[in-house]
Amino acid sequence: MAIRKIRELGDDCLRKQCKPVKEVNGRTALLIEDMLDTMYEANGVGLAAPQVGILKQIVVIDIGEGPIVMINPEIIATDGEQTGNEGCLSVPGKAGTVTRPNYVKARAYDENMELYEIEGTELLARAICHELDHLKGVVYVDLVEGELVDVTYEEEDEYEDYEDEE
Repeated sequence: MAIRKIRELGDDCLRKQCKPVKEVNGRTALLIEDMLDTMYEANGVGLAAPQVGILKQIVVIDIGEGPIVMINPEIIATDGEQTGNEGCLSVPGKAGTVTRPNYVKARAYDENMELYEIEGTELLARAICHELDHLKGVVYVDLVEGELVDVTYEEEDEYEDYEDEE
């Protein structure tokens, strides 16, 4: 278990298509553990493998309800719309307004390569869409409506607290 370096906007790795995972071996299991550790250390709610320099279809998410591991994920249904502030560990100190589905249903494999489906609304739906975009080389700044704004760490914490209260 280790904290990995988070790649930042401008790194070519963030703009590449990720490859499907064929099996979870020891290296893949270690990567997943490292991704979770890295996400928690950075106070994030999600992290995709390309953000740590690995071009594999792996995402980890935790919106405060426990970790979710998604391998080879795909969105199979969406509904509604939500517009709100979004940030990214690969774009530190910035936030922007992005419109996403308010409901998402996705299919993925867990760390044991067992297929499952997950449904989420609001923050979880936003996190799933945001992280799955990373696997296609899309960064949220590509979707921002208007300008990116500077945020401080305290403002990010306040925003996360605000999200939890809704």
